Amino acid sequence: MYWKYTLFVLMSFVIVAGLSFPIVSSPSVWYEFPLIPGLEEKAKIIFFHVPTAWLSVISFLMAMVYGIKYLSKKNLDDDAKSNAALQLGMIFTILATVTGSIWAKFTWGAFWHWDPRETSIFILLLIYGSLFALRSAIENEDKRARLSAVYSIFAFLTVPFFIFIMPRIMPGLHPGSANDTNSGPVVDFQMNANMMLVFYLSLTAFTILYFWMWNIGYKTIIIKDKLSKKLI
Repeated sequence: MYWKYTLFVLMSFVIVAGLSFPIVSSPSVWYEFPLIPGLEEKAKIIFFHVPTAWLSVISFLMAMVYGIKYLSKKNLDDDAKSNAALQLGMIFTILATVTGSIWAKFTWGAFWHWDPRETSIFILLLIYGSLFALRSAIENEDKRARLSAVYSIFAFLTVPFFIFIMPRIMPGLHPGSANDTNSGPVVDFQMNANMMLVFYLSLTAFTILYFWMWNIGYKTIIIKDKLSKKLI
């Protein structure tokens, strides 16, 4: 129970600090963030956009891990855990896309530019969206779990490339692209101490929130499946 209070405190602090702490050219007190050329006030998006992208990677990784566990043990509970992770992965990928698009609107003038980062996350949405279509098309739960496990393994092999590699080796508008010269302090996590603290607290809070949601999610899937079997 205490971890829930910890989550509430962490998330409240991150939201308040991330939205209200001012960005100034020469910080003189602990609650001021430094001015980063090319980002200015928009640098605050890092406290919310990056954690959602981080959780999408964690989600898809867990989906693959539990997919492998299902293939080795044939326990449908592992499929439920994989499915719950997949669902959250899609949610957080969509949130990362939405927050990134809002940032793009204020920075580049439009919500979408087919920047390498935007293109890569769009491809991931298609890859994992197809997995949900596959699961919904198969009625036999063992066959569905087996095919989903195999698909999630191969799908995750694309995640490191589309999230970490492709956007960094290609020129683009997004901070951290191959031709980026302004946003290095943020992208390379070389922020000042208080900004770094809020950033890592945000990652911690969002990660705790994720595992709470995932725990509820897979238990809900298991209960729903048991109720469905009783009604048949």
